[in-house]
Amino acid sequence: MKPLANADLLKNPTLIKISALLLLTVASFYLGKHWSNDSYHQLLFFSSSGSSIPKISISPNSNKTFNLSAIIPSNQTTTPPNPIPIPSVVTETEPNPPPPPPIQSFGIVDENGAMSDDFEVGEVENVEDWGNQTETVESESDGEAKPNKFRIKKFGMCPESMREYIPCLDNTDAIKKLESTERGEKFERHCPEKGNGLNCLVPPPRGYRQPIPWPRSRDEVWFSNVPHTRLVEDKGGQNWISRDTKDKNKFKFPGGGTQFIHGADQYLDQMSKMVSDITFGKHIRVAMDVGCGVASFGAYLLSRDVLTMSVAPKDVHENQIQFALERGVPAMAAAFATRRLLYPSQAFDLIHCSRCRINWTRDDGILLLEINRMLRAGGYFAWAAQPVYKHEAALEEQWTEMLNLTNSLCWKLVQKEGYIAIWQKPLNNTCYLSREAGTKQPLCDESDDPDNVWYTSLKPCISRIPENGYGGNVPSWPDRLHTPPDRLQTITFDSYIARKELFKAESKFWNEIIGSYIRAMKWKKMKLRNVMDMKAGFGGFAAALNDHKLDCWVLNVVPISGPNTLPVIYDRGLLGVMHDWCEPFDTYPRTYDFLHASGLFSVERKRCEMSTILLEMDRILRPGGRAYIRDSIDVMDEIQEITKAMGWQTSLRDTSEGPHASYRILTCEKRLLKA
Repeated sequence: MKPLANADLLKNPTLIKISALLLLTVASFYLGKHWSNDSYHQLLFFSSSGSSIPKISISPNSNKTFNLSAIIPSNQTTTPPNPIPIPSVVTETEPNPPPPPPIQSFGIVDENGAMSDDFEVGEVENVEDWGNQTETVESESDGEAKPNKFRIKKFGMCPESMREYIPCLDNTDAIKKLESTERGEKFERHCPEKGNGLNCLVPPPRGYRQPIPWPRSRDEVWFSNVPHTRLVEDKGGQNWISRDTKDKNKFKFPGGGTQFIHGADQYLDQMSKMVSDITFGKHIRVAMDVGCGVASFGAYLLSRDVLTMSVAPKDVHENQIQFALERGVPAMAAAFATRRLLYPSQAFDLIHCSRCRINWTRDDGILLLEINRMLRAGGYFAWAAQPVYKHEAALEEQWTEMLNLTNSLCWKLVQKEGYIAIWQKPLNNTCYLSREAGTKQPLCDESDDPDNVWYTSLKPCISRIPENGYGGNVPSWPDRLHTPPDRLQTITFDSYIARKELFKAESKFWNEIIGSYIRAMKWKKMKLRNVMDMKAGFGGFAAALNDHKLDCWVLNVVPISGPNTLPVIYDRGLLGVMHDWCEPFDTYPRTYDFLHASGLFSVERKRCEMSTILLEMDRILRPGGRAYIRDSIDVMDEIQEITKAMGWQTSLRDTSEGPHASYRILTCEKRLLKA
């Protein structure tokens, strides 16, 4: 290649461009250096300091003072009424200003600003002057010649006398018409006729407060939430309940009972020592406490990983179930009278009765036959009562009658010590089949369904144990929670998918959903305690709450309109009950923190009005409590309209499938309304 001459080199365009760029760079550097050394703004990247750490320059006006009065107009003489004092600039000659007032702490954070679990929760949000009147508006006409229809714009508040109203247990008109009440018929369900149900919002008691959070609620509750002293007067000496001597606004629960006045923990330890197979939280996972009082037996079993269904009628101690639920303990109003209880066969690993005021031997032991139906094969019945330990003639006769009855049921008396006697139910039907012909309590017909419980009369026969062992051979806790139980095969479905696949798919689905709720909706900050799943399926929602370590218990409700999955729920180690959502539920008002309804309304609207279900949800939900309704789009408009009329705050959200999915989630919060 021929080298370039000097003249040609200067004419080269590439060289000219490079030279211009170098000249511009040098000029920029010089200007920056110049500006960084004068009294104007210093550029950090041109600091003249020899240090490698950049320094921020000081304003050139930092040492100058200004007389602000010079810029205030001198002719401004008008003084406004009630002038607001303007603080003057503090100089070195002025005294120090007074210290700021102490920060008022409400207990949620401590003096260092850290979150505290030991805090008092005050009032929930109030809406004053809601009113007692129900407001209606005329619905839009569809153009046809039909009678005008009206919809509810706002439901009014019920009378103050209904603040503890349980519709099916407080139906005085129906109770008066009963032919007999000697067997406890008045404590059973007697629901209002269709069209005469709840049509207003049950009011809270005066001074209602957000409940004390668990686990403190096990030991104390607000007096204003359950303002009744009858149990304190009747049972205070037995360590059931007491009024706080220092704070009259609270009830205290010492943890005792009629037969365990020294505390439930000591009593539970005694039972475990009496029978080595009674291992709480392992072999014993689901229990029932009959005539539970304020449910201290079940409350103290919770710390041993045992869920207890505490049941009692709404009798002279009518608020015992209300106290139990206010404490955050599973409980339901239920009576041993003339009908089966609403729980499946072989549901409970242990059934306990401590002075429960039930005559087990009446009518040839028909009530103990109901216990036998609900008791799991190989399960235990513990009876703590005067006939066990007293030697009076009448009581000894009762003990003999109890022994004869339990022998006819093939129960084995495994231990009797102090106040307690414990029997065990057999694992199979061998003993029953070997009894002499004509024995008083016969086996039930093979056609009898022991899981048919909705308005089903008690039967004077022994429920058969399945020959294949279903229900009696469940794994220990916690393995049983995710092990598909044998009784899964007995559930009738309109599906071609294998039942085990359905079971596992439901568990996986709700585990993922709850995980997303925790992340997106901060569920762990909601302090859930009493939770109800209104259409529970296999109990996957409750299992997911357990897996995600949310410190709550769930009552899994199985509607009668669908398949009876209750046996599977109990085999998993969870609690559940049968119910028809076209009727009221047997619990007190304001007893649940959270209601979950997935796919419920799209099914039940074919059987009853959606307002019937939503008003019942409002009755049993605590003020400040939440409801999540997951259902098809075509029911959401009506649900939103009704919840608005009930004063709920709602928000409609997409599911994880996105905005084009056929389902939506309506998140609701119940406010504290006052008339």
